[in-house]
Formats: sequence, C-alpha cells, structure tokens
Amino acid sequence: MLEHDIEQQLIRKLTDGLKYTYRPDIHDLASLEANFRAHFEELNKVHLSDAEFSRLLDKIVSSDVYEASCTLRDRHTLERDDGTQLSFTLVNTREWCKNSFEVVSQLRINTASSHHRYDVILLLNGIPVVQIELKNLAISPRRAMKQIIDYKRDPGNGYTRTILCFIQIFIVSNRSDTWYFANNNEGHFAFDAAENFLPFYRFADRDNKKITGLDAFADAFLAKCALAAMISRYIVLVATRRQLIMMRPYQIYAVEAIVDCIDRNDGNGYIWHTTGSGKTLTSFKAATLLKSDPDIAKCLFVVDRKDLDRQTRQEFNKFQENCVEENTNTATLVKRLLSTKYEDKVIVTTIQKLALALDAGSRAAWREKLAPLRDQRMVFIFDECHRSQFGENHRAIRDFFPNAQLFGFTGTPIYEENAQYRQAEGQQGSFRTTKDIFQRELHSYTITNAIEDSNVLRFHVDYFRPQGEHCPRPGTDQSRRAIVDAILDRHDRATSHRRFNALLATGSISEAIAYYKLFQERQAERQAADPSFRPLNVACVFSPPAEGNRDVQQLQEDLPQERADNAVDPEGKKAALTAIIDDYNARYGTDHTIVEFDRYYEDVQGRIKSQEHPLTDVPHEQRVDITIVVDMLLTGFDSKYLNTLYVDKNLRYHGLIQAFSRTNRVLNNSKPFGNIFDFRQQRDAVDEAVRLFSGKRDAERAREVWLVEAAPKVIADYRQAVENLRGFMEAQGMPCTAESVPALEGDQARAGFMRLFREVQRLKTRLDQYTDRTEEQDAEIESILPADDVQAFKGVYLETAQAMRRWQDKGEGDAAPEVSELDFELVLFASACIDYDYIMSLLSEYTGQTPERMKLTRDQLVGLIASDAKFMDERDTIAAYIDTLTVGEALDEQAVREGYEAFRRAARERRVDETAAKHGLDAASLRALVGTVLERGRFDEADLRALLAPLGLGWKERSHKAEEVMADLAPLLRSLAGAQGIHGLEGYE
Repeated sequence: MLEHDIEQQLIRKLTDGLKYTYRPDIHDLASLEANFRAHFEELNKVHLSDAEFSRLLDKIVSSDVYEASCTLRDRHTLERDDGTQLSFTLVNTREWCKNSFEVVSQLRINTASSHHRYDVILLLNGIPVVQIELKNLAISPRRAMKQIIDYKRDPGNGYTRTILCFIQIFIVSNRSDTWYFANNNEGHFAFDAAENFLPFYRFADRDNKKITGLDAFADAFLAKCALAAMISRYIVLVATRRQLIMMRPYQIYAVEAIVDCIDRNDGNGYIWHTTGSGKTLTSFKAATLLKSDPDIAKCLFVVDRKDLDRQTRQEFNKFQENCVEENTNTATLVKRLLSTKYEDKVIVTTIQKLALALDAGSRAAWREKLAPLRDQRMVFIFDECHRSQFGENHRAIRDFFPNAQLFGFTGTPIYEENAQYRQAEGQQGSFRTTKDIFQRELHSYTITNAIEDSNVLRFHVDYFRPQGEHCPRPGTDQSRRAIVDAILDRHDRATSHRRFNALLATGSISEAIAYYKLFQERQAERQAADPSFRPLNVACVFSPPAEGNRDVQQLQEDLPQERADNAVDPEGKKAALTAIIDDYNARYGTDHTIVEFDRYYEDVQGRIKSQEHPLTDVPHEQRVDITIVVDMLLTGFDSKYLNTLYVDKNLRYHGLIQAFSRTNRVLNNSKPFGNIFDFRQQRDAVDEAVRLFSGKRDAERAREVWLVEAAPKVIADYRQAVENLRGFMEAQGMPCTAESVPALEGDQARAGFMRLFREVQRLKTRLDQYTDRTEEQDAEIESILPADDVQAFKGVYLETAQAMRRWQDKGEGDAAPEVSELDFELVLFASACIDYDYIMSLLSEYTGQTPERMKLTRDQLVGLIASDAKFMDERDTIAAYIDTLTVGEALDEQAVREGYEAFRRAARERRVDETAAKHGLDAASLRALVGTVLERGRFDEADLRALLAPLGLGWKERSHKAEEVMADLAPLLRSLAGAQGIHGLEGYE
C-alpha cells in the first residue's frame, strides 16, 4: 500500500471505529492554535482576548519537553487584561477519558528555518499529544524514528516553538509493524553512531502476545480511554533526569492487576516479572497510585537487604524527587509509620527493620506504639519475594496487620522443586511456595518473554573441563590454578577485548581470597615472561564479619554462605579483606576502609556499571575487569557492561538463574549474549532451571529461546552470509574484494553491499565472543573470509556509510529509497581494543622500526584505522599525519601524541581559513565560531547571522550567502566534531 492509503485507512479506523473527530480544516499552525483556543475556553469557562491568548501561548509553550509535560498535567494561573488571575488547566486531569479526542492529517508547520509535514496527529482538547509517522513496507520503522529525531533537531522546529511541544508519544508504522516511544529532551532522544538508541516498544496483550498490525494496535492502544490512561498514568516523569519514561505493556498490566486487587480488597498476589524487566518502575507506579487512595493508610515497599533499600529509595526518588525518605533506623521507621503526613504514606524499608518494629520481645515499646495501625488497611509490596517471605518475619507481618494486603515481585518464583532445594540450604519454611504465601499469580512476564522481546539477552554457556586424564577436584589449589589460567587465556575473547567486564563466582570467602592471590601471582608470572601482557584489573568483594555491626548484619541477611564463612576465623577474613581494600585504594586512588565497608561496596558496583562505550572511552586503569564474589552481586545487581560470569560454585534453580541474569542486560549489537563460563560441569542444573523458569513446560523449546546456538551453527550461518555477499558481488560483474566496492554503480548496489556485509560483520561479532571455539573452528572461520579481507571490507563499508549518511542527512525526500531505509549499525565496526591510545602507541612503534626490518607498514596502519568506526571522521587526518613520520626516527608516545594534536589543530585551522577565504569571511571570526560550536555541540541561527553581519548584505543576498556558506561549513563542523556530533545543522544540509 502507498503511504497515503495507509493514512486514509488509519483515519477511518480512528473516526468510524474509535469515534475520534476528524478535523480536515486543521492544516497549519493558525488553524491548530484556533482549535486549541476554542477547547481551552470551553474547558475553563472563559473567553480570552487576543492579547490574553498570546500571553497564554508564551506561558505554556516550552522547548523543554519535560517542562511542557508537567504543564500538560498541572494547574496554572494566567494574568488577565484586568489584572485578575485565571486558574486554568489544559485538559481534564480528573477524568482523562472525558477530554475531546480529534485527529488531523498532513499538518504543515513552517517556522523561520523549518518546513515540516506531519502524517497524523492526535489532539487531546486541541493539544497535540501523539504523532504518527507512516511508511510503506519498504522502509524500516527505525528510519521513520530517525526522521522524527532529525525534525526535532532542526533549528527553530515546531516542537520547540509551537504547541507541538506537548507531544507525548511518537508512533511509527509500516502497517504490519508498529512501534512507539516517548518524546524527550535531546539528551534522552538519541539515535547515534554509538547505537545508544532511545527506548522504543511494541505493544502487547496481557499474555505478552505482540500487537504489531496497525489496525489491531489502534484498537488496543489508541482507544480513547486506553490512550488517556497511557498519558495520564503510564508515562512516568523522572524529575531528577527531566525525562519521560513509558511503561512497557507488561508493567502496565502488573500495576493494573495490583490496583484492581486492592480496589476489590481481594486478597494477596504476586507478580512474576523476570530479572531485568524493570520491577522497580512497576512497583513505584503501583505505590504512587496507591498513595492517592484515601482508603489505604500506608504502602510499604519492603526489601531484604540494606543495599537494596538504598538502591530502591534512590530509584523511587529518581522517578519523583523526595517521594521517600531514608529510614536510618527502626525508630525512624516507626515514626514515619505513625505519621499522618502525605509524604510519609509510601515508605521503603528493609524487612529486618520492620521485624524489629513488630518484635514483641525487647522492642515491645515500638510494637505498642504501632497498635493504632493494626486494623487499618495496609499494603505491603515485597521485592525479590522469593528470598524474603519464607520465615518468621512474614508471619509477624501477617499476624500484626490482619487487614493488610501483601504483594510480591519475583523474577524466580519458589515452586516445590526449588523449595526443597532451599531446605537443603537450611532456610526456614523452605517447603512453602510463592503461591502458598501470596495466594495467586497476578501477572507473569518470564525470561522467555523478555528474550523474545529483546529486553534481555540469551546466554552462551561454555562448560569448561581441564585437559588431561586426571582432572583436579573442584576447590583444590590445582583446580583454581587451571581455572585462573583458563580465564586469562579467554577473558579478552569473552569480553570483546575488555569492552565488558566479568564476575567470578566462588564457593566460599576462603576460595575468593585464594583466587585473588592466585590472580596476582599468575599475572605477575605472565608479565615477567611477556612484557606486552596487559594484566587484568581484579577486584574482590565479600562482607566482613558483622561483629555486632547492624549494617553488615542486614547486608548478610541474603548472604548465607558469607555469614557462615565469617563465623570461622573472623580475624583472618578481616585481615584478607583489609589487604584487598588496600590494593583497591592503591589502584584507583580511593580511601576506603573495612570500617566503612558500604562505601567500598558502592564504589566497586559503580566501577562495574560505569564501563563506558569505546566511543567515549575511559582509561583502562580506572576500570574493573573481573570482580571475585561469593554471594554478593549475584542478585539484585544490574550493569549493561557486565557480560561474563565465571562460575566455580554449585548453583541450582533460582540461584542459578539469578546469577546468570547478571550478564544479560541489553546494550547494543556489540553485546550479543551473556557469557557463562562454567567450571563445575552443571549442564543438568542449567537444563532443569531453564525448564522450571521458562514459563513453558516444553524444555527443548525453552532451551532454543534461552541459549544461543552452538558455534558450528553460527559458523554455518557466517559461511552462508559470506556466500551471499560473494554472489551479490559476482552478479554485479565484480570479484568479491574490498577494492571492488567503490566501483559499484548506483545507490541500489551500494545499499545491497551495505546490508550483506553488515550481516557478515554481525555474525563475526558473535563468533568472536564464543569462548568454546576450537582451533579447527578458528581455522574454518579464517578460511571463509581471511582476517585481512574482513578488515579491508570494514574499511570500505565505513567509507561508504559515511557518504550515504550524508545523503540521509539531506532528508528523506532527496535521498533514494535504498539509502533512506539503511540502518548502518556502526557499533558493529568499533573495536574496544583499538582506541586512541592504542593508535598512538602503534605510531610510536612505527617510527621506531628500521627500514630494513618493518613489522608494521604504513598501509597496515591506515587499514587498521579505516576499519574502525571510532575513526570514521578522523581517519584521513591520521593517515596524513602518518605520512609526516619517518621510519627510523623513533618518537615516544608522548611526542607522537603532541605531534598529532598539533597536526590536527593546524589541519583544522587550514580548513577553516580556506572556507573563510572562499566566502570572503573574516578568518579569525570563523575560527572563533567553529571553536564555540565544537565546545557546546550545537549550531544556532544567531551564529550564522553574526558571521554574515560584517558583509552588509540585503536580506535576499544574505539568504543566498547563508546557503553557500553552510554548504561548506556544515560538513566541516560535522567532520571536526566526529562522534560528538553537532545539533542544529540538519536544516542546512
């Protein structure tokens, strides 16, 4: 279907089926504002003068999406012509369904520098709240998303200067596939070369079945009350980040199930949402909705560890500033429970503090104070309820608050099978299941659902077994030595050359200490044997002996192995941990002590989480490569940059799934799966856990979803992808070589090459992270497409992508369809090990060679740089600098770095001066302008006006001159900015 036909069909669906009012008379800004004015006056029972309406627009229109979104939901005042104050709202916020719902199509907004047309816009009381962009099947919805982002970045665009600033949701569809995402300020609205995409979603029903067709999507998502609920309830405004977050469908259904259960006062229930699915946001929204319920006295969100108490409180306050306060001790908790203040209605606490408050023994005074709450309606929401709800604490809560409703969140429910396992570990109430405790499941979203939705990653499990006839017994020094050597051999491959980091899970504190010392010894030995060996940064974290410290005692509630270990030789454990922290301080320049263990623990977590993408690299010295743990960090810890788990401890059931799930947070296509390196041969335990927690009793089907294909299958796919590329090149009458690609004729041929080689590189990226490849498989991969050929193809791919991106940036209307729909996925072409520092060291090595014995040629250096996306915008400059270096005249790295910086600065000034001379501009002024624009990352119209002002041109001549100047200046600024990018240039290209 043509886009026009898709549009007309959607409008019929909205008007005939969903009873929207079609407004063909609204086609430009004037008619849009006139319609809004009429709705505003009717809602607020007022008639505005033209001056008052103008002041109203000045007051409510904002370039800040977050501010506009707050304005949409709040009550405000406007000074009238007679000096009185008018209290007003923009929409009926009490009953959102009772607003006016209208649809307009082909709206055109012309501003000083933007001329945009919008396919379909939905109006709420005359206010644009949803924009729908439609494409035919040939165009990827992601390209439609890119178009919206380009529109928003145009200088003077309608989103910042008109009531289009109130757009809350963008929808893109090619009729068969439909996606939606929240509007946001620029910092949260990215679609860039680093593949840091804005979050976008497909809608789904309560059973997690995707609703992708446009008609079905409209019925489910755009029905008046459904859309009103989405905007009023399920878009969360994150105050601390000034960001809009859309709740995912399964989060919405969980919240609705909890609220409905409370409205009907219908007992208890639990939510099974897999680890990594955003349970904190779901529970926050449930808590905030309950906060406004006058029948509920208190809503307590209960966690079972002090670090999770802090983490949850921080997350809640991130969503809404100061919505929960810290409960520094149990006395403070009791005080807040008794408080009648609205801000104390939602409380985040640990189950240990709550248990102390209800203790009938030594703390009976607190229990007596809380007596007035016994008969009130209380709501308890338990995080990770598979851990916290199987002992005396749970019974105490139930007994003291007989009218309470209890809700649990878990990623791994307790069934009879894993309840028996918990009993074997010596935990109370172990035969009780999650269903026994919470009565019924209210909603489920399993790891199978999440993997199929690409919300979490699949797993690659490598069951490692030492070579030789006599394998050492697990837990012995000989076994640990073999494991450390295996990790040192394979870590770079597993973590994509240290782009990501890893955990090593050990069976006890003593084993963790032994591993820490062994890493120091083995790495020192390797470095002595090979000076080029780069040691891994190894950290280690386990809880110290509590010795009456209540903070540590709380921390250890969910650390059974560590609690037991610390009962034996506590002084030895303290001494070892002190030495480990001292090493950490020396490496990272910190000042942690065992007395303030929390600070150390937070620092380790932060360092694991903050591993940056290579395009915005941080020194390797500040990173953590491997963190050795016992119980800590194996539950409740998330990091996109953690991709590998080394396992030398016995894991089963929910413990296994929780530990594995530390590795499967989504980043981008450079992280294809979570890597599990199992040294205990626990294949049966993995299979059983997959069966139990998949939500499907078909174990084989679950395995296919959860676990990545074995290396031979991916190698076969890789071979086919290369054959597809070879067949395409031959069909173009050319050999399958990188040198042939520039000779391809036409956009269709170049786009065909881009798609085919991108698939080759995607599969190669996956294969590179398989830790269980054999030497024979490595040889097979090399025979399919030699490494030198891969590098050459990567270079020509990036060169072609650079040219085609320029065509895309000129606008969808000017670019051929084959170019418009391309998605480059440049992150697949950025190596973690080839960074700026590495290139500088190679250049130093290059100058230190003698002409007679050349290990590294100029062409090899240029090829390496050309094949990496990080250097797309700088490779020509680096290549030119290489030509100034002389082999045999050795330079150290510092001299090379300083020389390159000077060369780059001079090259930039030369290009700027040439542009100034070409257009008759003052060179110093243009240099100053370029420096300012690069520093702030944005180009404004005012910059151009100031630059042209000295020429004294009339408006018509100035307009032509501006076009001529920007034709050269815009690409120059883009080139100089590199990956940083410059916003505000799109309208000039």
